[in-house]
Amino acid sequence: MKHFITASILTIVGLILFIFYDNGYLFHEQKITADEEQNGLKDQIIIHFSHVVAENTPKGLAAQKFSELVYEKTNGRVKVQVYPNGILYSDNDELEALKAGDVQMIAPSFTNMTNIVPQWKVLDLPFLFQDDDHIKRVFTGETGEQLLGYLNEREMKGLAFWSNGFKQMTSNSHPLIEPEDFAGETFRIMPGHVLKRQFYVLGAKPISTAFTEVFSSLEKQVVDGQENTISNIYSKGLYQYQPYLTLSNHGVLGYAVIVNQEFWNSLPQDIRPQIEDAMKESTLWNMEMSVQMNKTQLEELRKMENLHIYKLPADAKARWMERFKPLYREVEQETDPELITAIKEKAAQNSQN
Repeated sequence: MKHFITASILTIVGLILFIFYDNGYLFHEQKITADEEQNGLKDQIIIHFSHVVAENTPKGLAAQKFSELVYEKTNGRVKVQVYPNGILYSDNDELEALKAGDVQMIAPSFTNMTNIVPQWKVLDLPFLFQDDDHIKRVFTGETGEQLLGYLNEREMKGLAFWSNGFKQMTSNSHPLIEPEDFAGETFRIMPGHVLKRQFYVLGAKPISTAFTEVFSSLEKQVVDGQENTISNIYSKGLYQYQPYLTLSNHGVLGYAVIVNQEFWNSLPQDIRPQIEDAMKESTLWNMEMSVQMNKTQLEELRKMENLHIYKLPADAKARWMERFKPLYREVEQETDPELITAIKEKAAQNSQN
């Protein structure tokens, strides 16, 4: 009986509280204020930026720099979330993810885009670029804008070219000095017709694999050698299984920063210039950083006792270039010879300054 009375009292009290609350009499002095910070977060635009290299590489650091600049220039209205090391998508999958809208921004190597943008084949020609200043002039100038413009026809927008610097040759068996040193060797390459032809004319067998698989391919000796920048060789520890390094500067490893066109068009018009300004600033920063990083990390590699480093002599370079003449003629026929001429002219400007 006692329990029944207690339960009845609690029920009546609950009904009274409900009536007062429902009519606004209870807690009428308490005002619910808007959380401005939370409202701002709800309106914040998120850009998911996926790439496949380590955070401590020129591309990885530039992506982070871009993220910081975008947040600063838009006063927090836009946040770029960077996903490095292929944790979201490999370089074989990131383009489809961009097209599907699963990510809004990627930075693939221009080599991986040559099937979609054939004109970019010219960028893979060996010994086309003379030095880092030449790379900067092309990537940030009119020729770079022209090359990025080809993406417009494919529902993508190119924001910039970033550089990782010059590629070098490595091997697990012997130095690579003369063209004949490549005969019969297997080499890991990025997917790309020009790179494949490059190794064929040297007498080697190219094998295309994703960047995330390079270390394991070298560790398991699936391939004998590979080409890469100093920063990638150092940051990914590729030197552990490649004791012979030739400083050849034969090619450039560069990236196109690409955004989903539909997403870009959906951005408020006042936001786009701020993102473009952030991209320009981070691109110039990337150019300087890639030069310094490759230089600094080469000195670190020189300290390693089991790594043998060679500089490609000028006369050997001339013999490499002689081998590559048919490749140049092939690319000229497949693309636009004027693009090659325009890039070479930028090198001439370097020598005049």
